[in-house]
Amino acid sequence: MLNLQRLAIFAAVVEAGSFTAAAAALGQTKAVVSFNVKQLENELGVSLLARSTRRLSLTDAGERFYQRSLQLLQEAENVLDDVRRDHHGLSGVLRITSTPEYGAQVVVPALAAFSRQHPRLRIQHVSSSYHADLISERFDVAIRLGQLADSSHRAALIDSFAIFPVAAPGYLADRPIHSLTDLAQAQWIAHSRLSSPLSWLVATPQREAVLFKVADAATLTGDSAAALLAFALHGTGVALLPAWLAQPEIDAGRLQRLLPDHRFPEQSIYALYPNTRHVPEKVRAFIDFLRARVARGE
Repeated sequence: MLNLQRLAIFAAVVEAGSFTAAAAALGQTKAVVSFNVKQLENELGVSLLARSTRRLSLTDAGERFYQRSLQLLQEAENVLDDVRRDHHGLSGVLRITSTPEYGAQVVVPALAAFSRQHPRLRIQHVSSSYHADLISERFDVAIRLGQLADSSHRAALIDSFAIFPVAAPGYLADRPIHSLTDLAQAQWIAHSRLSSPLSWLVATPQREAVLFKVADAATLTGDSAAALLAFALHGTGVALLPAWLAQPEIDAGRLQRLLPDHRFPEQSIYALYPNTRHVPEKVRAFIDFLRARVARGE
């Protein structure tokens, strides 16, 4: 039978990169840490760590076991949190990641309200434009926008949103856009992390679906919606932006929506969470809470 404490010590060694650093993080002696890892290797009958004078590295078996250890430790923590919840309400740690833009506008306000309802729950929010690995970085929930890639995780649909092309009035004064042809020949600002940022299926006013492709390569690229928005506001070209991000700038007159009678494909918002046997109540509760807030337009 696996000893969860030994799994936690092994994971700490991997994350710290040495027995000495792990011992300091755990508040234990180096000898205790080393002994527990050695015992774990003896019980499994394999070497988990390759030791050298300079550093520790995981063996192939160690890499596989480390990933499974993280899952087991997370499931154990989830079970404990739910047992405590029966007596004291939601507790433990809820760790969530989202893009900076959607996080600031929607996720963080929702987490603040959720925290007021569950004061014993410690909440950690991490803003990132990159898709973090939920297991290795120990996230309970990742809020993802756009098309969902194939994944072993579970996904709950939160909402959908429109996207549309926008440009600054100064740019349009020199290069007006009245048709899809004009739009295709414009200077574009593209999202660098999209597989095909300049090719979209567009619904025309006649309800025909046409494949829209930008004529030339993007003039500028950025790795976040905020960067695209900033480029557009500075009059450098056309950007395709989420309605929830662009609309305030359109209302203020700093951007103009282009070809409003055309429809680009709606994008979805998902809450992604690890596919474990035991889904913690804090995860279920927050996803339901966020979905309800979005549905109310908050």
